[in-house]
Amino acid sequence: MVERRHTRQIHVGKVAVGGSAPITVQSMTTTKTSDVEGTLQQIYALAAAGCDIVRCTCNEIEAAEGLAQIVPRSPIPIVADIHHQYKMALAALEAGVHGLRLNPGNIRKPEHIKAVAAEAKDRNVSIRIGVNGGSLDPSLYEKYGGLTAAAMVESALREIAYFDEVGFDLIKISVKASNVPLMVDAYRELSKVTDAPLHLGVTEAGPPPAGLLKATAGIATLLLEGIGDTIRYSLTADPVEEARAGRQLLEALGLRERKNVDLIACPSCGRAEIDVIDVARRAQEAFADKLIPLQVAVMGCVVNGPGEAREADIGIAAGNKRGHLFVKGRNVAVVPESEMVEALVEWATYINEHGVEAAIARVDTTIAEREALKDRSALLDEQGDDVNHSHDRIVNIRKNIANS
Repeated sequence: MVERRHTRQIHVGKVAVGGSAPITVQSMTTTKTSDVEGTLQQIYALAAAGCDIVRCTCNEIEAAEGLAQIVPRSPIPIVADIHHQYKMALAALEAGVHGLRLNPGNIRKPEHIKAVAAEAKDRNVSIRIGVNGGSLDPSLYEKYGGLTAAAMVESALREIAYFDEVGFDLIKISVKASNVPLMVDAYRELSKVTDAPLHLGVTEAGPPPAGLLKATAGIATLLLEGIGDTIRYSLTADPVEEARAGRQLLEALGLRERKNVDLIACPSCGRAEIDVIDVARRAQEAFADKLIPLQVAVMGCVVNGPGEAREADIGIAAGNKRGHLFVKGRNVAVVPESEMVEALVEWATYINEHGVEAAIARVDTTIAEREALKDRSALLDEQGDDVNHSHDRIVNIRKNIANS
């Protein structure tokens, strides 16, 4: 288990951030906030994908007016993203948002920052100090000779000081950069000087798959060090992909309770009798919108599949043009190869609703076990024990070492 760094807790609406609260997933709408119905549609899709908090841009009066209609209908808390105009922050607060995001590099006048903080304090609304490597105050660039972790941390501390002047401490902080090592260093340094909750992200990570890799590299590194209270994947993609990625990362690290399937699959080998990649893809699509928190396995052959994936809640392995279903490593059913994915979904749904024991009890497992043994034996007779020729490779390795 990851030992999380202790932070003070704040709230964004009813969602707790920091302290002992679960790490939350955030994303941002890509619609015009003035498009109330379109924005709400995207927010509901984000919530269904596992998003806990959503940010909407508030860059014009029409956006603030849209927020006034969006906030009461949103299923999750709304954070207004403020650019250069501090008056838009005041308008967003009037609209009833649950949080603000201010970039210190954009709103620079202390009196404007303090005016927003004072109003947020009166309304008990939290603020994220969103330092961004791409919009740092020019004076800090000059002081540190460019963009550095120390410059980003100082930017955050300057903003905190303004908030302190008006007695406002409902803050969380981010120090995002598009360079992963820089981002990691900045958060590490920031975590040493404040107990405020931290919002993690690699800004402008780009489109998947490279963007996913960059964001995961930075966010996961810090989470495994116990740093971070809320996260966002900043991808050049549908924001629903951001929410799904964030949720899946937290589940993979054991930091959030599983909400949907954990699909595992073998990488395939010479013994595989199906296109594992295709079956796994179709299974992933079939489970995408089903809230079934089980581990599901897709294995290429019946020889090793059930044993290698014995800890999976349910899985399927191919053999002799058939799919062999297994639950916790135990064969339970045989289905036609063309029905493998459908059978996985049906059994997973039943297990989720009734439990493993009830699922096993509904069939005569001796029939499935007998058929699986028959297909395993046939494959071994046809291909042998060493289908990948590892024995020959070992012989050559030993020969080469002996002759060197």
